[in-house]
Amino acid sequence: MTAPLFLRACRGETTERAPLWLMRQAGRYLPEYRQVRSGVSFLELCKTPKLAAEVTLQPIRRFGFDAAILFSDLLVPLEAMGLGVEFTDEGPRLPAPVRTAADLGRISPFDPAARTPFVMETIEAVTAALGPETPVIGFAGAPFTVATYAVEGKTSKTFSETKRLFYQRPDDAHRLLSLIGEATRDYLLAQIQAGAAAVQLFDSWVGVLSAEDFETFALPPTVALVSALRATGVPVIYFANGAASILDRVARVGADVYGLDWRLPIDEGRARLGGARAVQGNLDPAVLLGPPAEIERRARDIVRRGDKRGHIFNLGHGITPDVPIESVTALVAAVRSA
Repeated sequence: MTAPLFLRACRGETTERAPLWLMRQAGRYLPEYRQVRSGVSFLELCKTPKLAAEVTLQPIRRFGFDAAILFSDLLVPLEAMGLGVEFTDEGPRLPAPVRTAADLGRISPFDPAARTPFVMETIEAVTAALGPETPVIGFAGAPFTVATYAVEGKTSKTFSETKRLFYQRPDDAHRLLSLIGEATRDYLLAQIQAGAAAVQLFDSWVGVLSAEDFETFALPPTVALVSALRATGVPVIYFANGAASILDRVARVGADVYGLDWRLPIDEGRARLGGARAVQGNLDPAVLLGPPAEIERRARDIVRRGDKRGHIFNLGHGITPDVPIESVTALVAAVRSA
């Protein structure tokens, strides 16, 4: 049987059309998601396999995307490592962040089967429902991005506590990043064993790093993590948000596919990556707030630049809750007819 379009693109093949999925495709822009979410908290939704599988499947039913991505959250592993995590209207919070060497003693790698069985059960349910035709993508945060939440205790504009740790206590910073990398490795290997056909690492905040800090702190644990995951034969996608200026260094991560935000045209991004085998992206999510004609024009330009060679069409970041359903319908039609 011919491999699914998405997996062939991950291998760098030229495909008859660009496969399409969207980051955060299961989420608040969908009325059916809002209906499910109205009855439970966000964390309850993540930890209830029947509900998490349902919302993972919703965008596939509606739009027929070429891959489904697990519904979960980047901070699930941090909770499993021993840190308290709260989800508020202002975003995730960690009441007791990691700021000292003693704080590091509060966290450790974990057994995914014991601490996060709900994630594996969700993947198993989704893969059973979809069959082999629609691959399921597992995911986690990359070590640096997860570390920022552990240290800052929330999202940040300056990441001053994280950088303070880097510059004042680099040994502790390396230890924290290594611990997170090891835990993420085990977590994603368990997702693969449960049926994930590919995995994506979200490095959502890596764009705040200088080239030197990326090479010193973020790169080593990410390289080790990607290498361990690729040894399974499952494609690894690395999405480095805001990192257009250091793509030559990002290329050293060793991923199969590199996700690109919207800050560079996709062909220029691929060139800066050294002609990466496969790339993913890179439509600005805000374009989906525009008229259908503009959505179609922008989408077709990305498909043209992607050249259907190892190109997975996606947004340059997650879809936002205010996007009209009609805009997503127009995007899907434009990509599939390009």
